[in-house]
Amino acid sequence: MIVSTRGRYALRVMIDLTEHNDGSFVPLNDIAKRQEISEKYLESVVSSLVKAGLLEGLRGKKGGYRLTKAPEEYTIGSILRLTEKSLAPVACLDCKVNTCERKDICKTLPLWERLDSLLDEFFEGINLKQLSEGL
Repeated sequence: MIVSTRGRYALRVMIDLTEHNDGSFVPLNDIAKRQEISEKYLESVVSSLVKAGLLEGLRGKKGGYRLTKAPEEYTIGSILRLTEKSLAPVACLDCKVNTCERKDICKTLPLWERLDSLLDEFFEGINLKQLSEGL
């Protein structure tokens, strides 16, 4: 499993919004400057977070983005799954149903299933507030 730039930037945006969580909308250009990320690229990342309901956006002079719920209600797993589509360590675990021809005889499948479970437990066990506070 390799977390893409998109996933890492989504976490950075969400942490930034957690740290500036006073109920007001935070302009995207402020986030981009603080995080040293291209505003253009962040538009795409933030768009998917808004569509999924993790963020609320407002256009205009006092516009920007803000969290839709308390930071402790977001798990890192939910954010990464949204941006990465899958956190599976191997391709055969990418789908809900494993369709691999070798699944019934694969000696390594239990290993990958266990790792997948550990990764899920790990990322679901950390919330945005904890991450913003440095774990």
